[in-house]
Amino acid sequence: MSGGAPPFRYDARLAAGIERKWQDWWAARGTFRAPNPVGPLAADASQARLAGRPKFYVLDMFAYPSGSGLHVGHPLGYIATDVYARFLRMTGHTVLHAYGYDAFGLPAEQYAISTGQHPAITTRRNIDIMRGQLRRLGLGHDARREIATTDPGFYRWTQWMFLRIFGSWYDPGPGPCQGGRRADRRVRGGDTGAVRRGEPRRRGVGAA
Repeated sequence: MSGGAPPFRYDARLAAGIERKWQDWWAARGTFRAPNPVGPLAADASQARLAGRPKFYVLDMFAYPSGSGLHVGHPLGYIATDVYARFLRMTGHTVLHAYGYDAFGLPAEQYAISTGQHPAITTRRNIDIMRGQLRRLGLGHDARREIATTDPGFYRWTQWMFLRIFGSWYDPGPGPCQGGRRADRRVRGGDTGAVRRGEPRRRGVGAA
């Protein structure tokens, strides 16, 4: 062809259209879904091909939605894990590639203060923005596995575990520091928390 631009010049607009087309195709067909053995996330007829394959679990660092979007450091790590997960799929593995958002701490609170909004509102909005950005990167996450540590349905269990640990090791008798040192000595000595004969057991608020 002589003169003028080629009819299908590859530019940002064409690239965006191609990417959205295939991202929609993957989402509609559950391309990156990893089925559970049973339950609501169990395999359907379209995933029968995955039966018997070796399994692999990939978990990305959780994005921290204390700002209004991703920064360059996020995809730097996500692209690396995505390449590895895709390699495993191409070599016959069933890959569960999961991700989530972690917004506890001062950065989320400070962002909310600077914008004059409640942290729950800003965190949810930032998660929505980041979710869209992650999708545009074309990463192979199983979106059904998304986790937000600010979800009460999630952190109730982290609090439950903490209370069990607290109730097992915290000794209110000698005080927190001495009790911690005593627990440390017992663990280093191979004691996993079993009560010695004749020794009274002190129970914390989370002990079962």
